Amino acid sequence: MLKQIEGSRAVAEAVALCRPEVICAYPITPQTHIVENLGQLVKTGELSNCEFINVESEFAALSVAIGASATGARAYTATASQGLLFMAEAVYNASGLGLPIVMTIGNRAIGAPINIWNDQQDSMSMRDAGWIQLYAETNQEAVDLHIQAVRLAEELSVPVMVCVDGFILTHAYERVDLPSQEQVDAFVPAYEPRQVLDPAEPVTIGAMVGPEAFTEVRYLAHYRQMQALWLIPELAEEFEQHFGRAAGGLLRPYHTEAAETLVVALGSVNGTIKDVVDQLNDEGVAIGCVSITSFRPFPARKLRETIGHARRVVVIEKSLAVGIGGIVSTDVRMALAGAGIPVFTVIAGLGGRAITQASLHDVLTKAHHDALQRLTFLDLRHDVIHREIERLETQRRSGPVAENILRELGSVADHIG
Repeated sequence: MLKQIEGSRAVAEAVALCRPEVICAYPITPQTHIVENLGQLVKTGELSNCEFINVESEFAALSVAIGASATGARAYTATASQGLLFMAEAVYNASGLGLPIVMTIGNRAIGAPINIWNDQQDSMSMRDAGWIQLYAETNQEAVDLHIQAVRLAEELSVPVMVCVDGFILTHAYERVDLPSQEQVDAFVPAYEPRQVLDPAEPVTIGAMVGPEAFTEVRYLAHYRQMQALWLIPELAEEFEQHFGRAAGGLLRPYHTEAAETLVVALGSVNGTIKDVVDQLNDEGVAIGCVSITSFRPFPARKLRETIGHARRVVVIEKSLAVGIGGIVSTDVRMALAGAGIPVFTVIAGLGGRAITQASLHDVLTKAHHDALQRLTFLDLRHDVIHREIERLETQRRSGPVAENILRELGSVADHIG
């Protein structure tokens, strides 16, 4: 059924169609509308046989989901930003216990300073926690990935994060095709847990493991992620057969066949990138792009097959590894090891800064003419940076850097006005 609907509402309805039995909710912008809508669906009875549990923190939300999943219930929660960091210990516990929890991340910047807008720093901070991470490009894909995530999690007994760009997708109203309950039931079977905590047959899980077995435990977690590399495209193919549209998979190429320059990115920015790729192709520039859907496990072999013929690769990153630069770029370089293809990192969109077609057109044109630095911060205000560095070096005091920059920008705005 086609609906003009807010992204968060669409995600909530998709989750409800998967018949969760326990939903653990704690609000944090920009994912709040997801759990609010799910709460309403439970209250009205549209989502039946589901316990909606309000908790006192994000740590409690995932802890309750862990308990519910361990007792054999299909469990779901959602969070963002600082909330994900607050539940970090539980994030590792869920994957270490092999519990098939699905969690939506409404991607948002991490403070300090406080910032509620979108980048992908939050989910990137948990990239090695043992969860599968899927990134949605559109709200339609966000719906479709949640449906696939439930199958994926339960077939492998691994938790899955579905990462949806905050505000850009969560609060955007778009036309979305929501499937029927019958369609989802045919794709997502009733949950048959691999492990169940039962008072009648008590067992211990998550107990102390020493050096004699810990490496093997961690290897098996890695093994399950490697299994996902073939299961994710298999489920995407099955999904297309059931629902009549392509969604998910490991990655999606766009005009890559004859491209000399290839752009790699995750999430909603790929829509803007595709527009710029079209513009540049019209100008005679041989350029294409690749949208990575599965960041964990990382599709190194598939990516190399897709971009290994390029003369250069540009990675657009909505996150930053302070002191080194790109996070996704590191994995792309690993995938291309030995190929001799230069990889350029462009840090963009931090804290919700707009990634415009004009700025992307400029930076990708430079890259195509081999005039781009290996690490670039898109639309960085160099004048502001230089003045703050000068102040720091002159006064030998750190102080409120963020506030100083805001004052500086305010004075600049006043002067321009």
